[in-house]
Amino acid sequence: MISDLKERKIIDWYCFLIHKKNEVPTTEDDKNAYWHIRFELKQDMNPKDFLPKYCEMTRKVKPERIADISIGRGEVMDKSLLKNGEIEEVWRIIGEQSQWFLNLLDIYKEDANITPKQVSPFLHYYYNMTQLRIG
Repeated sequence: MISDLKERKIIDWYCFLIHKKNEVPTTEDDKNAYWHIRFELKQDMNPKDFLPKYCEMTRKVKPERIADISIGRGEVMDKSLLKNGEIEEVWRIIGEQSQWFLNLLDIYKEDANITPKQVSPFLHYYYNMTQLRIG
């Protein structure tokens, strides 16, 4: 879907998260796993005109409000530590991270069963360069 929207020049920047069941539900009765996608439209348009029916638009953020969106689980990032002091640069890097993950998935055949075990060697290198211990 994301690749299609980029090819059709509907979106420019995007990022995504994958939420587990019962984690950060969009609504109180939402207990399903889901992809949480943020994207920047290239022009002013209604997402209902191009999003698949299985997608639900939960909120729209105006470009001037992007600096108000928290990074992570509500943690406050100290923007004064950034070279340009702008949170938009952090969002740009997060978008590159999402693109990296899609690039990883794109190397597989279309009908391949891509399991976490298949992807974990890539993530090993990703985590190792930062010495993060996840899980």
